Amino acid sequence: MFILNSNDSVPLYRQLYIQLREHVLSGKLPADARLPSVRDMAVELSTSRNTVEGAYQELFAEGYIYSKPRSGYFVSALDQDAAQLSLVHKPRNPRSNVEIPTNYMYDFHPARLDQTSFPVPLWRKLYMESLRESSRQLVQYCNPQGELELRCAIQLYLERSRGVVCDPDQVVICAGLQNSLDIVAHMLKGTHSIVAVENPGYHLPRSVFRNHSFEIVHVPVGVSGLDLDALKSSGSNIAYVTPSHQLPMGCVMPIANRLTLIEWAESSGKLIIEDDYDSELRYHGKPIPSLQGLRPSGNIIYLGTFSKILSPALRVSYLVLPHSLLATYRRVFQDYFATVSLLEQKTLTKFMEQGHWDRHIRRMRTIYKKKHDTLLLAVEHHFGSQAVVVGQGAGLHVVLQMTGNIPGETEIIERALGKGIRLLPLSDFYVTGEPDSTKLLLGFGAITASEIEQGIALLSNVCF
Repeated sequence: MFILNSNDSVPLYRQLYIQLREHVLSGKLPADARLPSVRDMAVELSTSRNTVEGAYQELFAEGYIYSKPRSGYFVSALDQDAAQLSLVHKPRNPRSNVEIPTNYMYDFHPARLDQTSFPVPLWRKLYMESLRESSRQLVQYCNPQGELELRCAIQLYLERSRGVVCDPDQVVICAGLQNSLDIVAHMLKGTHSIVAVENPGYHLPRSVFRNHSFEIVHVPVGVSGLDLDALKSSGSNIAYVTPSHQLPMGCVMPIANRLTLIEWAESSGKLIIEDDYDSELRYHGKPIPSLQGLRPSGNIIYLGTFSKILSPALRVSYLVLPHSLLATYRRVFQDYFATVSLLEQKTLTKFMEQGHWDRHIRRMRTIYKKKHDTLLLAVEHHFGSQAVVVGQGAGLHVVLQMTGNIPGETEIIERALGKGIRLLPLSDFYVTGEPDSTKLLLGFGAITASEIEQGIALLSNVCF
């Protein structure tokens, strides 16, 4: 007996289909059993013939039943042992296994942006303009390396603001850092095998290169960035670095170390991957020039992103490849398609060409500098000599190095959570070893200035 519920959100034909399929899979309807005619089933269920016909047609299309001319529909023969494993379970709430985001009163996560930062009205306007102007291009695939206009805009911006020297031909538009690293790994896996990464450092490069079967070497980070003596003795032929603002410790690699690193790369065909992930956000002094700009013809792959200052949801980043790798890139990716939407690329091009990108950077630098300075004052006021700020002056986070006899990081984070404070463990950035003292990672991108003051006051009570 089949029961249809007209108040259910599931269409009637689908309800009948599901019930019939369960009977076939369970063996309640044996092989070659004849189903009632469409008319008889419709009468029995007090429903329309279209409802029954819809259910039968779907079962027929999937092979659960077959038809005989002028005889009707019959149950197909199935392997019942295998069929039992395919039995339809009760419909589950589609949200039952979805993790519900937690709302924190004070969110100090280092990868969050200001809640009001994205220029929604302007982006919508430029997007609609791009949609109208690109109607003919929407029926074809776009350039797999990225739209030329966007690559030209990025090239001009990098030359002006970061000292990067390149041609638009060297720029590759990617769908975020993960995609950028994936492209690099594909290109290098045949000629290079050992990647040196910073410790502490960002987890994503480690994961991407490990998944491509590279050997990962963890090189310590000091006050001047990557330990170059340890790098030289590591046997690595690729070095992933964040020289302008080391993640997470915030240090800047001095010019002497940069030149030494470049010389290391030019010996025996080694490579540097320079991740300039938040170069726009420097609050004191001039921006630190890129490593690539010191040796444009060198073995340096430059990585940049729009995620840290515009939006991580757009999934737009870029690579600047050395000329020596362009042939390899085209050979490896000649059959690939673009990973970033044409309309997003067109919109971003307009955003940059019309000067909105530069204005947005200035605006966000002002907003984040205010939050940065508020955080430093709050730490000084509530922690005093019991904490030292490390890595200040740039980016969206600082590190708080605690002094004196205080609880460990894990205990502080658990206590803080009880007060509505979210902290990302700094220890997560360490692959080997641990921080030599209790250190706390404090992001300030998503939290307001007033919340920073309140959150730091609460945090100080948690720590002491």
